[in-house]
Amino acid sequence: MSGAARNVAANHFRGALTRWPKDALRPDCQLQDVLAKRLQKTALAPSTGGATQEQADLKQANALYSLLQDRYKNRYRAPEKLFEPRSNPTYYKDLLKELEEAPHRSWLGRLAKRLSGMIRFT
Repeated sequence: MSGAARNVAANHFRGALTRWPKDALRPDCQLQDVLAKRLQKTALAPSTGGATQEQADLKQANALYSLLQDRYKNRYRAPEKLFEPRSNPTYYKDLLKELEEAPHRSWLGRLAKRLSGMIRFT
């Protein structure tokens, strides 16, 4: 791959990585860090048989941008009733609430949550 083509693909990757949201659940392992290490290597994408390396790199950068823009969520909308199962209608709302609270929970709060999950009163 030529140097100019590699710079174009690397710039697209950097643009996508600067906009990528931080993961609050795993602050020590971020997608941005992993992909930034890939930028330092000679090839961004694994080599493919038919396409050139430049095309493969640009396809991967396009995939990052499509995930950032929620193209697939907007294109393939799921019906609302899918998010409210009959057996537990608040399951997904409770899951989102738990994911928002988990990064801010103290050590004692995590221990209490773990113990309450082990002991169930029926």
